[in-house]
Amino acid sequence: MRSNTLPDSGVPEQARAIEPPPPSVRLVRRDTRFTTILIASLAVLLAALQYQLWHGRRGIGDLAELHSARDAQSLENRRLRERNRALEAEVADLKSGLQAIEERARTEMGMIREDEVFYQIIEAPPGEAAK
Repeated sequence: MRSNTLPDSGVPEQARAIEPPPPSVRLVRRDTRFTTILIASLAVLLAALQYQLWHGRRGIGDLAELHSARDAQSLENRRLRERNRALEAEVADLKSGLQAIEERARTEMGMIREDEVFYQIIEAPPGEAAK
């Protein structure tokens, strides 16, 4: 019959399996001070990047301003495009027909035809109407 103890130590085999490893295999524990400094420096870096994102140049605030400026400019462009279309239509009308030229002469220069009678009604200023 075999014994459960090792011949040189007198310790049972099950107990020997639980023993700590020899000193050459021991795990090295890192310094907690190094870990704390690493975490603190990463937190400061994250805070700096967040500040730059929200308040810095070319950040979220500047992006919002650029979007509103773009929207305002597109509205202005649309208004000017409509004005250009109206002017192009007027130019085409002036080139093709005499009716538009006559209308312009009447409204802007006060011209009348030879066979027309021109009546000009002058309204009195509001204070002199009662006299």
